[in-house]
Amino acid sequence: MEPVNVAVIYYSTSGNVHALAQAVVEGARKAGAHVRLRKVAETAPAEVVDAHPAWARHHRDTAEVAEAGHGDLEWADAVLFGTPTRFGNPAAQLRQFIDTTGPLWFAGKLADKVYSSFTASNTAHGGQESTLLALGNTFYHWGGVIVPPGYTDPVQFTSGNPYGTSAVVGDAEPGEVSLAAARHQARRVVEVTAALKAGRAA
Repeated sequence: MEPVNVAVIYYSTSGNVHALAQAVVEGARKAGAHVRLRKVAETAPAEVVDAHPAWARHHRDTAEVAEAGHGDLEWADAVLFGTPTRFGNPAAQLRQFIDTTGPLWFAGKLADKVYSSFTASNTAHGGQESTLLALGNTFYHWGGVIVPPGYTDPVQFTSGNPYGTSAVVGDAEPGEVSLAAARHQARRVVEVTAALKAGRAA
């Protein structure tokens, strides 16, 4: 099987989506993919970040994670986007990155890739599904192949979201069910992407 290139591109405020992104990386690598983990740039003013200890701490702790660029999207056969939910929508920081991709879209360089997404919120029913569906609108415009986890693994009947991994975190970190769901979602993305690549090459 020809190797699959997977980019995991995320934004995380206090570390919850980062934890999901790490589980996605783990699942993709175990499925045999080449993986890049990339964060998007922080656009909030430094004084706003520093006023929230958890936000500032996570910003420092992930200083070594490379920032996403257009080259990562071009390199990837599949991209998994991660974001906290903000009033039922992706975080502005991730949208800011996505909104710079017009030249790639216009050149057709985002079409025919596999896309999937994952999210976290503080509360149940905190806008998780609408956040993932909002990202899907972008994938439609790009001409992407959307691969959700669906109910293709027993963990999905526990985690409960067929659109993408969704963690309800409150004051805690993502639990093992959410992390297992993230690993499964990544594995499924790799498997479907590999099948698509093989079919195109045949």
